[in-house]
Amino acid sequence: MNRDERGWSVEVLVLATMALLIALANIPFWREALAGRSAADLGTWRFVAGTTVLLAAAQAVVVLLLATRATVRPLLGLLIVASLVAQHLMQRYGVVLDPSMMRNALRTEVREASELVSPWLLVNAGIGAVAFAALCRVPIRRRTALAPALGRRLAFVAGTAVVGVAALLLVFQDFSSTMRNQRELRYRITPANLLYSTGRALAADMRDARRAREPLLPVHAASPAHGRKPRLLVMVVGETARAMNFSLNGYARDTNPELAALPVVNFTDVTACGTSTEVSVPCLFSSFGRARYDEARIRASESLPQLLARAGLHVVWLDNQAGCKKVCAGLEFVDVSSGTDPRLCPGGECLDGVLLDGLRRVVEAQGEAPARDTVVVLHQLGNHGPAYSKRYPREFAHFQPECTKRELRECSREEIVNSYDNAIRYTDHLLAQAVGMLQGWQQRFDVGLMYFSDHGESLGEKGLYLHGMPYAIAPREQLAVPMLWWFGGAGARGWDGVDAACLRERARRPARHDDIYHSVLGLMQIETPSYDAGSDLVGPCRRGGADG
Repeated sequence: MNRDERGWSVEVLVLATMALLIALANIPFWREALAGRSAADLGTWRFVAGTTVLLAAAQAVVVLLLATRATVRPLLGLLIVASLVAQHLMQRYGVVLDPSMMRNALRTEVREASELVSPWLLVNAGIGAVAFAALCRVPIRRRTALAPALGRRLAFVAGTAVVGVAALLLVFQDFSSTMRNQRELRYRITPANLLYSTGRALAADMRDARRAREPLLPVHAASPAHGRKPRLLVMVVGETARAMNFSLNGYARDTNPELAALPVVNFTDVTACGTSTEVSVPCLFSSFGRARYDEARIRASESLPQLLARAGLHVVWLDNQAGCKKVCAGLEFVDVSSGTDPRLCPGGECLDGVLLDGLRRVVEAQGEAPARDTVVVLHQLGNHGPAYSKRYPREFAHFQPECTKRELRECSREEIVNSYDNAIRYTDHLLAQAVGMLQGWQQRFDVGLMYFSDHGESLGEKGLYLHGMPYAIAPREQLAVPMLWWFGGAGARGWDGVDAACLRERARRPARHDDIYHSVLGLMQIETPSYDAGSDLVGPCRRGGADG
């Protein structure tokens, strides 16, 4: 035999690797797809055999469009490592790797990603690296003539596709029914989920970069009444806090001891715009909201903070998170997460108390000059997981024992919930401190605070952890978020006539992230065509109603 003809062909190597990945790196998929089926039923084995052939063939066809003799080893090595890591994350946290989740992953900072690194993740990555090393020792057949090699490739792809179609026909009714009834299953097929979702995420980013900006809407700030003080509104964007763990909402544990002593307006039934920061933050600060959700238009449109700044307000974004997701592009932005105060930034990671120092500096920087209406956004690190125990100082470790391990599944559910609730108590303290600061500035400003979390969190319910599930199938734990407001002023009416009793009555009814955009426009008396009085939660409770 000619030396160049020895070894494996690229086509056979790709198909064999895809078959092994379907069998060994798709445990989450098989667990869901085979749930409720009997191993003694011949139909189950027919489904397994047909699905294995179908998926291996389909994925091999895609990979063969990219693989050459020079690229096949690194390409397959990358897919093996990525598939094993993806399987680990899906097994540990119950997530699905859809385009939204992949977009989150691609934009995750090193600090956030490092908290997901665990011994088991490294073990999976190590197994993938060993498999890649073994792959590098596999001899690959050399074909010198391009035309015959191309002909063989096309024939192999065509034959593989025919076999895949035959397998699909064998199990079509069963397979199609399963995929139709369990839509999230398609995002558990590895490495197809990685290839598809990454491609979709990158394509969306390129499309957004080329998309023309939406036309700017006319905007006008109403002239302030004679003698009115300038307004100072603090908007606190919470992270990963869920409504059901707030004692203000009936949670059995006292997670809001300080806020309970303040005259806050607590909204008891609020639905988030998304299940990840990447989706929720741009959405809640847009005029589209979830009701008219269009990701491309949202990203191409002016956000609420940008509109407020164009109306002449002083707008500042203080961030202890992973940025503002372009919501504050062109505005004053201060990253407070890299502070050096050992009290607030132990070990180089800043607690949310650093945001209050930033707020104080913003207000004090105005000095004695005539102040103008100001909006300061505080973007929390909040309850960002899985390292909940790192989100609060030791004196707030109220509920014990805590989960201090990187791997949530190595902790009991009691430990996970204890750490999560401790972080909620720290947010409670932060918000109470912010209210105290605003009360101290009432001589100079009409003051107010609005707090809302961007999305919720799963803490092991139904085997799910963290967040980011597709919106259509997301559990309530990831969608129900806390929201509470406080307005200064004496008597029953503060902030230019806001009736607190009326607002508390409204807070008992369902609300949405969508309402925040319109409520802020109403509060700050900004006139623009995007304002919807029906979504202004404060409008009916201002002096003179929505037109007041």
